[in-house]
Amino acid sequence: MTVVPAQTLPVARRIWQVVEPIASSIYFVPEVHRAYESLGFGGPSRVVGKMEYPNMQAYFTSRGAPLGPQVSGHLVAAAFGVFKRPMVVDAVAEGWKITDQPSVLAARELGATSSLKRMIGESPDGLGWATDVLKRMADAATGEGRALFSGLLSLGYPDDPMGAFWRAADLVREHRGDGHIAAWVDADLDACEIGLLTDPWRGQPLKSWVRSRGWTEDELDAGLDRLRSRGYLDGDELTPAGRALREDIEVATDHMEQRVVAALGDDADRLFELLDPWGERVIAAGGYPVRVTWPT
Repeated sequence: MTVVPAQTLPVARRIWQVVEPIASSIYFVPEVHRAYESLGFGGPSRVVGKMEYPNMQAYFTSRGAPLGPQVSGHLVAAAFGVFKRPMVVDAVAEGWKITDQPSVLAARELGATSSLKRMIGESPDGLGWATDVLKRMADAATGEGRALFSGLLSLGYPDDPMGAFWRAADLVREHRGDGHIAAWVDADLDACEIGLLTDPWRGQPLKSWVRSRGWTEDELDAGLDRLRSRGYLDGDELTPAGRALREDIEVATDHMEQRVVAALGDDADRLFELLDPWGERVIAAGGYPVRVTWPT
């Protein structure tokens, strides 16, 4: 796999590349897991070095909580897109036996804020400017058809400057995520199939990361059979048609981010130069697995 150099990526992808480690560190840092444990959730599902992988009940309940009080697992599954629905439904039902929406949202915010302060500093130079730019991008974004983005928008911004920065980054991150789901749904793929296509497209082994989405071996094999029958896989390899389809989905997602890109405008270079090293610090501290790249 050849990785596309950052300087040649479309601006829409560069935005996601720099906000993803910052916004999504919440799923891998000890401060967040300890906050959830204080509510009664179990600890992380596994620990690899400095990185703690999420407890699924806490993950689905906390990330889904912006969608509403006691939100149904069916709605959470629809909003997250790529997970096996029964797994999500069961995890959310158990999660609401443990906590309520205000408590889990407060734990989420506390964990995110304290962990980012640890990883990138209490008040790094440019924090306020970056927050203002990300807020401007979120304000320009459309919420139609975007459940997670709209749920986060309904919460407003934390008073803590680092919390406000994290919320703004998370809004920008989830806006692209919502659009990405729309793009692969439009391509007539289901939740299992998009994961199966994405692993080899990213240069990962077939049926690797997609396993974390709850699918059984039989379900994965059935999904592979469907993709082969449509000409997207030849054996275990992506066909030219399969690779083109997966790239087309990413391009369609880029196109749905054009208002966000326009709102960033001439501040793009400065924002990328500021957030890139912060993301690297997050990764070095075990707050996110790897730097986000795209294949060719």
